[in-house]
Amino acid sequence: MPLPPDRGELTAGLVRCLAQEPGRIPVPPVCLADRAAAYGDDLQLALHLCYELHYRGLPGVRDAWEWDPDLLRLRRALEDRFLAALRADVPSGEDVGTALDGLVHEPPDARTLTHFLRDEGRPWHLREYAVHRSLYQLKEADPHAWMIPRLTGRAKAALVAVEYEEFGAGRADRVHAELYAALMRDLGLVDTYGHYLDAVPAVTLATVNLMSLFGLHRARRGALAGHFAVLECTSPPASRRLVEAMERLGEGPAAVAFYAEHIEADAVHEQLVRHDLVGGLLDREPHVAADTVFGIAATLWLEDRFAAHTLRAWRAGRSSLRVPPA
Repeated sequence: MPLPPDRGELTAGLVRCLAQEPGRIPVPPVCLADRAAAYGDDLQLALHLCYELHYRGLPGVRDAWEWDPDLLRLRRALEDRFLAALRADVPSGEDVGTALDGLVHEPPDARTLTHFLRDEGRPWHLREYAVHRSLYQLKEADPHAWMIPRLTGRAKAALVAVEYEEFGAGRADRVHAELYAALMRDLGLVDTYGHYLDAVPAVTLATVNLMSLFGLHRARRGALAGHFAVLECTSPPASRRLVEAMERLGEGPAAVAFYAEHIEADAVHEQLVRHDLVGGLLDREPHVAADTVFGIAATLWLEDRFAAHTLRAWRAGRSSLRVPPA
């Protein structure tokens, strides 16, 4: 699989560099990052490519690029631009308890993306939703594993307990990323890691980049804990609606099983994350409370943008992707 086509001068220069040996050709100047739109396709794709070097790498790209000093300088400039925009747009606060309570009390009149899929969704909507989510779900829980060496005591024990189940509890066939790959096959989609990178818009890339931005920086451990809390606390009701959507539309057993797995498991994870992971972290490091609230708020804000974009496209009868799946 080749690197994706560029989405502007920033990604064009980056892709050209990554095709070469590290150090031979300078990466795009940092000034390009300063001019790029913080939530735009060019910056978000460039940031995603930089991050993927820390996961499974990129096709045809030398492993040595991962720690190339010039590339790291560019990545830092991209992160600073993204983070500054989020700091300006996302409400701040230090009341972690209130922020966490808001995650588990869904308004009775809520009309989320998963409500649409349950009540009105068609098969092509489910396929598009699966494509959007594939960039994270095919590496589910990997970004949060960066937090393990940065925690101690109760917080570390809780995180590892949750991650152990996310990674299949010792069974390769139960790893959640593998379960998602089976879901994609049931929906007639390609299950290859990163296959749909060119298909997803910047609004999706931003939701995935956020967790890597938090995860790769020890100083952002509070924000990553907040991000993880959002995923685990909001998952059970959303997963139940997705099971109902899959069953209503007659999708295959693997498509149903992935979300059915998350209904019960994440109900338990919610308690571990709220009381032991976040609670244990703040007991030892109360100074990260504001960053934890920021992690929660930034995650919700980007997810709301993603949902608004997707619903707007679907209600207009058009694809929410840059390139609809065949």
